[in-house]
Amino acid sequence: MAKIKLEYIWLDGYEPTQNLRSKTKVEEHENFKGTLEELGNWSFDGSSTRQAEGGSSDCLLVPVAIYPDPTRINGWLVMCEVMYADGTPHPSNGRATIDDDNDDFWFGFEQEYFIMDTKTQLPLGFPVGGYPAPQGMYYCSVGGKNTHGRKLVEEHADLCIAAGINFEGINQEVACGQWEFQLFAKGAKKAGDEIWVARYLLDRLTEKYGYYIEYHPKPLGDTDWNGSGMHANFSNTVLRTCGSQETYEKICEAFRPVTKEHIAVYGAYNDQRLTGKHETASINDFSYGVSDRGCSIRIPLMTVQKGWKGWLEDRRPASNGDPYKIAARIIKTVNSAI
Repeated sequence: MAKIKLEYIWLDGYEPTQNLRSKTKVEEHENFKGTLEELGNWSFDGSSTRQAEGGSSDCLLVPVAIYPDPTRINGWLVMCEVMYADGTPHPSNGRATIDDDNDDFWFGFEQEYFIMDTKTQLPLGFPVGGYPAPQGMYYCSVGGKNTHGRKLVEEHADLCIAAGINFEGINQEVACGQWEFQLFAKGAKKAGDEIWVARYLLDRLTEKYGYYIEYHPKPLGDTDWNGSGMHANFSNTVLRTCGSQETYEKICEAFRPVTKEHIAVYGAYNDQRLTGKHETASINDFSYGVSDRGCSIRIPLMTVQKGWKGWLEDRRPASNGDPYKIAARIIKTVNSAI
């Protein structure tokens, strides 16, 4: 029988931003097919991840998604939910709060991030003690003068595709050393699984480059450099088929009275990014509009051109947000309006 490497991946209990954790289980399997049904639960020391006390520290890892690990021989990536010993969800388990068992909601997340040099603690392209040329030439740039980190980004894209993640694109972003990748999935839980596994592959890849990924939404502080978001494009059957401007506006209006509830799960330090500048709406306001990237929620022009059949884009989620919690809150609000 062949030995396989199962990398069990989960989210810890740190606040305000959770971190990825993982450990490897080596098992003997005959004709392993890479299905969830072939996997067992595992456990870990929750007292080391702020998820349990030392006197009763075992937490359960329950596999929810599995992908081939393109960097390992006979390797698999196993995304897990964290449960208590009695099988109930741990409070850190945002996935368990998603009300989308029929996968009616589709999500496309746009994950922005900065690539940081571990030696300088600065984004790629930033000189020590100063700044590179101002924003303007970095967005979707080509060439060594303005483009920094492409080798890492291309390798990450290849890994995600090889793992079977529905990876949809990459581009350099507005700030120097800032990039974005896009994922799409039918089903909120699957969308969250794939963002987290894609983040895991990106973080692990930086180990060999001497880089690290900065997900803070405004890592350069109060400067004239863009922050990082994770725009959430979403739809359900109603949004995809209604053909009604009135329905779209009713759904958008449902977000207005729960603005604070959304911001609460859209990522820490997002107030530093949502200032009303740099293609953001103010964290203190709520707005929506057709093709308006300065609004809280953008109604894509293509949705209107197709007769009000399509999707919406919530531009407020931060780059460090938990896609599980973001999706859960969006679903709750949309369902309240229909």
